[in-house]
Amino acid sequence: MGSTRDMDEGRPAGARDRDEEGRARNARPRDGLGRPLPYGAAGVARQPEGVVRTPGESVAEAQALLAEGKPFHAHEVFEDAWKSGPESERALWRGLAQLAVGLTHAARGNVTGGARLLRRGAGAVEEWAADAGQGRPYGMDLGALAGWARELARTVEETGGPVDARAAAPRLR
Repeated sequence: MGSTRDMDEGRPAGARDRDEEGRARNARPRDGLGRPLPYGAAGVARQPEGVVRTPGESVAEAQALLAEGKPFHAHEVFEDAWKSGPESERALWRGLAQLAVGLTHAARGNVTGGARLLRRGAGAVEEWAADAGQGRPYGMDLGALAGWARELARTVEETGGPVDARAAAPRLR
């Protein structure tokens, strides 16, 4: 034992990735479903955190990532919108992030977590639509998204296996 280096990562034992302000950040490369890869491995480009986009830009960027089979990365776009947007829309963006994370878990083969998050996200966007009195914010059909999520949750539970994130991705608009 006695090594001061993590064998699989090539970094000093106990070292943590930190940003310029000293906050902990995981700089490990990730695959298309957001799973961490060993340091030095080729991963996919990460979504920058804390980007402020217009709602339309958020929807368009998340849709492009979903179409590429990268729901984890789409979740990060929705999370930025949730954190930077108006208080009145936070539940909408949080629900959309839950849908993307649910698809991520379903694609990773996590049946229970995927189905649970898909249903939670479906309920969240429906509740927001009812409370806000609008079912098509920024061109998204929230009723159709909720239906997609519930159907995918059923499929995941029935098949018990991972889904293809690209093939299973929803159309937001």
